[in-house]
Amino acid sequence: MESIIYVGMDVHKDTYSLCSFDAKRSLLFSQTQMKSTTGNVVRYLKKVSEMNGGALTVCGYEAGPTGFKLCRELQKQGFACVIIAPSSIARTAKDKAVKTDKSDAQMLAKTLAFHSYKEVVLPSENIEAIKEIVRLRNSVLKVCKRAKQNLLSFLLVHGFSYSDGKHWTVKFSSWLKTIHFESEYLTYCFEEHLSEATRQIQRLFLLDKKLKELEDDKEIRDGVKKLKCICGIDTIAAVGLVAEVGDFDRFRAAKDFASYTGLCPGRHSSGLTDRGTGITKQGNIYLRTLLIEAAKSIKRSAPHGHKSKRILSRQEGAPSGVINYADKAGARIRMKMHHLERRGLHCNKAAAAGARELACFAWGMMTGHIA
Repeated sequence: MESIIYVGMDVHKDTYSLCSFDAKRSLLFSQTQMKSTTGNVVRYLKKVSEMNGGALTVCGYEAGPTGFKLCRELQKQGFACVIIAPSSIARTAKDKAVKTDKSDAQMLAKTLAFHSYKEVVLPSENIEAIKEIVRLRNSVLKVCKRAKQNLLSFLLVHGFSYSDGKHWTVKFSSWLKTIHFESEYLTYCFEEHLSEATRQIQRLFLLDKKLKELEDDKEIRDGVKKLKCICGIDTIAAVGLVAEVGDFDRFRAAKDFASYTGLCPGRHSSGLTDRGTGITKQGNIYLRTLLIEAAKSIKRSAPHGHKSKRILSRQEGAPSGVINYADKAGARIRMKMHHLERRGLHCNKAAAAGARELACFAWGMMTGHIA
């Protein structure tokens, strides 16, 4: 039986802290710190293997801001490397009281040896690139919203308030052109606020256009087309779901995927006390936001059971089984949300419940469980 040496790596921008662990001898050894280059890690792993008679090395580090590059490069050179989900690592009170790079590397090495962790699924480089565009769009959306608020707040402070309809329409743009200030300083501020808001709106428009182009990418094309059959999920939401999740088949059941999104209620049980709590809010925040917004859109769609032209165009050419499943999903989620609201539940809580149902239907759609 070939021996295995487990190497924990505490990864930072400038330095890597490494520690090896022999599970058979319960021995920590070769603790070191090095500059953050893949070459240094490779030399360390080869040396540890030679010191232990050609033993197999298994290394791993926590998922974090350094991304997946180190893992990919090590795997390309034939080394076994995993990325550990931080939430799955058991930490003692001592670990929380004394936290150093050295202790973290030791803890990661033992975590690898005892297999007491969950591995982060490594997406393909293409999927990761698409995910970055999706996240960039989300960041620009927040900046755009803030720029709009800054402009409206500035106008309100100086006595200008638009009340002839919704903001950011053609009519609203015409109204903005009628605004004049006597002070050249206020005019300058107004022009800067307006310019920033316009620029962010244009950036958001271009990113939306880019995402619509990405839906034809061969890796996500089929999944996006299926998800778009569900009312409430258009191109941006579908591309976001596929890019953020990656492989839906890694979840054994729909409830596992719903739990991954953090939309499942928690539970508090102690002694004779046993009560439910709010949703756990674990996992991917952006994914959860997409599902909740899609659920709210489903509630507003098809109020009389008739499909809009937009839904019909998205479902055109899809298999009948997929269309029937998508229609069933929309009807069930809409009915559940209306039922919960009639019972007096707050609309946001009803939306969270609808989003959980949508997560289950999305898993079924992407994994072929549509019977």
